[in-house]
Amino acid sequence: MRLIKTPYSKLSDEELMIAIINGEKRAFDELYQRYSGPLVSYFFRMLWKDREKAEDFMHDLFAKIVRKPDFFDPTRKFKTWMYSVANNMCKNEYKKQEVRKNTSNGLDSSFAVSDVNANVLHEVQDVQFRSKFEESMELLDDKHSEAFKLRHIDGLSIKEIAEVLELNEGTVKSRLFYATKYLATSLKDFNPILNQ
Repeated sequence: MRLIKTPYSKLSDEELMIAIINGEKRAFDELYQRYSGPLVSYFFRMLWKDREKAEDFMHDLFAKIVRKPDFFDPTRKFKTWMYSVANNMCKNEYKKQEVRKNTSNGLDSSFAVSDVNANVLHEVQDVQFRSKFEESMELLDDKHSEAFKLRHIDGLSIKEIAEVLELNEGTVKSRLFYATKYLATSLKDFNPILNQ
């Protein structure tokens, strides 16, 4: 029985993990509600835009939390720990895919078929920018792209990125600077100030 009367929604991620370690199912539900969406988005971007694979990986990560909640070190920030686990899961998947590459059927798995239900007229204005941005991100090497995505898409701090990628903060800043400079140059045609 829980001694703290604070609603689960008011607890920090770390407090929720301590509650999960103590067997409180509703604490897990709250953590799942907070992070299932962001994790699916993260895995979707990192795993070839495969929605089904992204959802499977998100569920696998939460299954790890359920099976071994005491694996989490409560002195660490949960969000950083969670993205470190997610990052390692992606690295393991890349290794598996590399092994399978030799038996490929010739289709490029990075091109996922997407469901287009959005209003086409609304999408047209952004399609050229988005296309050029995605093309630029593909051309950016993995180490710079990964740092950029963790910072600007997942919203992690430089310190958190350093922990997730097991780098020093200076290296993270350098990678972010390089990625930003590269993207700014690559996308300069879309900046009216630079085209005057």
